Amino acid sequence: MAGAEAEIDRLPVDLLAHIFSLIPSFRDLAQASGVCRKWKRAVEQSFARKQSLSFAGWKVDDSSVARLVLSAYNLKELDMYSFFSEHRVLFLNLSLNCSRSCWGCQITDEGLYMISSAKCVGNLMSISLWGMAGITDNGVIQLVSKSTSLQHLNIGGTFITDESLFAIANSCPHLKSIVLWSCRHVTENGLVTLVDNCRKLESITVWGIRVPVDCFISLLSISPALQIKPLTLLHSLPVS
Repeated sequence: MAGAEAEIDRLPVDLLAHIFSLIPSFRDLAQASGVCRKWKRAVEQSFARKQSLSFAGWKVDDSSVARLVLSAYNLKELDMYSFFSEHRVLFLNLSLNCSRSCWGCQITDEGLYMISSAKCVGNLMSISLWGMAGITDNGVIQLVSKSTSLQHLNIGGTFITDESLFAIANSCPHLKSIVLWSCRHVTENGLVTLVDNCRKLESITVWGIRVPVDCFISLLSISPALQIKPLTLLHSLPVS
């Protein structure tokens, strides 16, 4: 038994980090982190190799999320989806403060400001802020202004306004899809500016947005191939 332990001790941190980077479970990583200091360092280094990171179903604060994102240098997808998932709310002992909650990731503008300074932000291709009731235009503008490679953005269920859409239009030329589900403070002006500037935009989800039907006609006149979701909205448009 002692010999087996000695063999494990010989594994370099870089190799351990590579192994841990292949493990998707936060629970397993937390357990590995508690083995010894060497394994804890390897787990931390494994985050630098991650290309996708999701906090969906976890109750985490601004500083906890920011610490991990700041260490994930190769991150391409960031999911901070605020929704309760009992099976995913597990104890994590990797510098995170996690507990059961009817809501998941609780990020505010302060967290978005901290995340915006991460080295990976300029390479992020997908960001989900779904249901983040604690964020405002200020935080979203700060984050998207640095996310110049962004292709997919979900800010549904938030209280953003046209100001966020203006920032997205100016900073995200590669945007292909955006979810604005129930963003009721968004107006026709913001949507038109977004579609007019983001010429690679392929789909936009606008369920629950309080804009006139004529707005969708304007969007399609700018980008005829644009997919406006849900499709039932298109059925209400007059046939030319």
